Amino acid sequence: MAALTSFALLRNFARTGRTVASVRPSPKLSPYPTSINFLTANPPRRFVCRASAKHDEEAAAKAAAVNADTGAPTIFDKIIAKEIPSAIVYEDDKVLAFKDINPQAPVHVLVIPKFRDGLTELGKAEPRHEEILGQLLYAARIVAEKEGIVDGFRVVINSGASACQSVYHFHLHVIGGRQMKWPPG
Repeated sequence: MAALTSFALLRNFARTGRTVASVRPSPKLSPYPTSINFLTANPPRRFVCRASAKHDEEAAAKAAAVNADTGAPTIFDKIIAKEIPSAIVYEDDKVLAFKDINPQAPVHVLVIPKFRDGLTELGKAEPRHEEILGQLLYAARIVAEKEGIVDGFRVVINSGASACQSVYHFHLHVIGGRQMKWPPG
């Protein structure tokens, strides 16, 4: 048992560079005088390249911002055209709502206008967009009702690269199904 515990400590140390305990088997359990102490003040340094979700999200947003106003088709245009399959939650003649492929909560639905009309982000909305913005918010309420979260949900709109907007086709996120925290990330 002491060897297994020692092995587990060694494996943890090799993986993390940290130790969680010191093992000194009792003489009654082992005939050999064994003492293992990995509580080292200066563990060896390891260089590990890690991609964090935060960094990836920020990098994707910056890359997407470069082509924000080119008018090129977005992934959402392809979903609207049914070129890319999606789990549609709600659809009418002006709005489409579908489940996010990378959900941040038990319910995470994107609500988008079917026609961009220059509306790539909320920060660039114009008076001519008032009607569709209202329709998108009302669609968010319908989605919340269909998904069973109308008693508590969050609507999130990322506007611009600093807010990590990664698709420049205006959209909002309907998020719920768990207790939301404040302040958000």
